[in-house]
Amino acid sequence: MRTVDLIQKKRDGLEMAAEEINYLIEGYSNGNIPDYQMSAWMMAVCFQGMSKKETADLTWAMVRSGDQLDLSPIIGVKVDKHSTGGVGDKTTLVLAALVAAAGVPVAKMSGRGLGHTGGTIDKLEAIPGFKTELTKEQFIAQVNRCGVAVIGQSGNITPADKKLYGLRDVTATVNSIPLIASSIMSKKIASGADAIVLDVKTGNGAFMKTLEESISLAQAMVEIGNQVGRETIAIITGMDQPLGLAIGNALEVKEAISTLQGKGPKDLEELCLILGAYMLVLGKKAPSYEEGRQMLAVCLHNGGGLNKFKQFVAEQGGDIRVVDQPDLLPGASQCLPVFSTAEGYISEIQAEAIGKAAMMLGAGRETKGSVIDPGAGLVLAKKVGEKIAAGDLLAELYTNKPSSEHNLIQQLVMDAFTFVKEQSLPKPLIYAVVNVNGEVTSYK
Repeated sequence: MRTVDLIQKKRDGLEMAAEEINYLIEGYSNGNIPDYQMSAWMMAVCFQGMSKKETADLTWAMVRSGDQLDLSPIIGVKVDKHSTGGVGDKTTLVLAALVAAAGVPVAKMSGRGLGHTGGTIDKLEAIPGFKTELTKEQFIAQVNRCGVAVIGQSGNITPADKKLYGLRDVTATVNSIPLIASSIMSKKIASGADAIVLDVKTGNGAFMKTLEESISLAQAMVEIGNQVGRETIAIITGMDQPLGLAIGNALEVKEAISTLQGKGPKDLEELCLILGAYMLVLGKKAPSYEEGRQMLAVCLHNGGGLNKFKQFVAEQGGDIRVVDQPDLLPGASQCLPVFSTAEGYISEIQAEAIGKAAMMLGAGRETKGSVIDPGAGLVLAKKVGEKIAAGDLLAELYTNKPSSEHNLIQQLVMDAFTFVKEQSLPKPLIYAVVNVNGEVTSYK
């Protein structure tokens, strides 16, 4: 088998056999296939696409390139949730506690943030003492003991994907649905999930900017799940404005706690109930979405979710006092207000610009080596649809950065808001559901 022949085969739009895909992934992983040949093959994929079978075979090849976590010692159906990334997306912090409180085990490996989107592990590490590294034995024992554990991704989970992603980033081959879908799903499968709920973001703050692109990606990932024996559904959710009000690690932990206390932003609470309900259905704890949602609402309002969050934090070494005393979380030395210079109704808040501002304040990474300030970030005072007068507060920025950078960041936040004379409704929080059969239904 020759690599050049496989490049030509994909260039000509022919379907590749599983052994041919395995040859490419194994050869690239062990260094026998050079970057320039793999780049050529991925560019051919970008132009010609891949069949459903090819995409599933590529996913499995990347899964087999490294370790696979065996979660069979954990009692019950293990349901994972994955978000394609957004601004202010702290749903895992709320969901993990609520779903575990409702009786479905949550054994989750999460990542760190890069660029304008935040990472769950960075948020959890804002809690003093919280440990995101556990041995496999500790991880499994904790889930069996208290129902939930969240750790950082293992260094040897899908190493082929890590290597391929680094190459895609510098060869303009990122934006390919088969390559994106196989990248995401290979990590989920290798992490040991029995079933998967996907939160596929769409809009200006998401990787996929249009609804059509987001649905295509969701269907591709659901199809992979079906092909490899993992029951999978996808929810298409809006990211045309930040989720909730807080953006930044410790600030998002505070907002997650408020949500578990029943006092959080309504869009965050609603999204958690929706995603969690589907997790309970796939976890065989609820016979229907409606009953799953009701179970979660009970856990939210009777304190069960909050108590589970405290137990989860304590199990991983975190200071549980932060739940009742959020001021114990890291803070920032400076609070910078941003006031409106216009009046009218807010019609848009550019989520990507807000995420970039949070990163510049110190809450995110511009490169993988950047150091995060856990206390940095911003809190919105207003959301889309609300009325604004000149001089009203739009947001508060929290930072330890020098004053020379403040004006630029404040202006960036101000420019993220668009005002109109007539009130307009926010874009939907939920657009559609892609069920286990790949069928798309509008969310009502």
